[in-house]
Amino acid sequence: MKAMILAAGRGERMRPLTDHTPKPLLKVGGKSLIVWHLERLAKAGFSEVIINHAYLGQQIEAALGNGDQWGLSIHYSPETSALETAGGIAQALPLLGDLPFLVVNGDIFTEIDFFKLTDALNPENGAYSNLAHLIMVDNPPQHPDGDFAYLDGKLLVEGQPKLTFSGVGVYHPDLFQNVIRGEAAKLAPILKEAIAKGLVTAEHYQGVWHDIGTPERLAELDTRLNLMNSLHTNQ
Repeated sequence: MKAMILAAGRGERMRPLTDHTPKPLLKVGGKSLIVWHLERLAKAGFSEVIINHAYLGQQIEAALGNGDQWGLSIHYSPETSALETAGGIAQALPLLGDLPFLVVNGDIFTEIDFFKLTDALNPENGAYSNLAHLIMVDNPPQHPDGDFAYLDGKLLVEGQPKLTFSGVGVYHPDLFQNVIRGEAAKLAPILKEAIAKGLVTAEHYQGVWHDIGTPERLAELDTRLNLMNSLHTNQ
C-alpha cells in the first residue's frame, strides 16, 4: 500500500510561524511534524510515499529529498495553488495507483499504528464493498461537536454522539472519480455522500493524537515531547 501525506496547506492559523516555513516542517520534540510521519510509515512497512505541496513547497522537497534516509521512496505532487484535500488527492492519483492508499494529514501528531491499516479495505469476492475507512478520535476542545456519528464500525452523517475525523484514512481511488483533476475540492462533501450510501467504515482510536492548529498547541506538544525525551534519557 502507498501512503500520501497532505502538506499543501497555507497554515494561516499558525502565523507568524508559517510566514517563512511550511507548516509540515514546523518542529516538535526536535523533529519536523512530517518527519514523525515518515518515520512511523517506514516502521510500519510502507515504502512509497506521495507528498503534495503548494505554499513554500520547494522547502519541503529540499528538506526531505527522495526519502532515502528513512528507507522510503518519496514522490511529490506539486500544486500551483492548494487544491483542498479531495482536489489534492485527485491530482495525485496517477502516483497513487489503482489500489487503496493511506492518507495522513501533515499537520497532526499521532501514534496511530499505520501497519494495522494496510488491510483496512479488503476486496470481497474480488470487489471492494467500501470506499473509505476513517480513523475517528474523541472530540478535542477546539472541535467539540465532532464530525460523524460512529456505530458498530460504520459512520453515519446524522446521529449522536459524534466523533472527530483524525485526518487519517484509507481510500479507494473510486471515491474521487468525480473530482476534476486540477480543480479545488473539499473532502467532507464526498465523504458525506459515501457515508450516506453505507460505503465508509471506521474505527475509534483513543491513543495519542494532536491537531496542531495553533502556535500554542504546537508549543504545548513540543514541551510535552521534550519532557518525555528528557525523562527517557535520564532513565
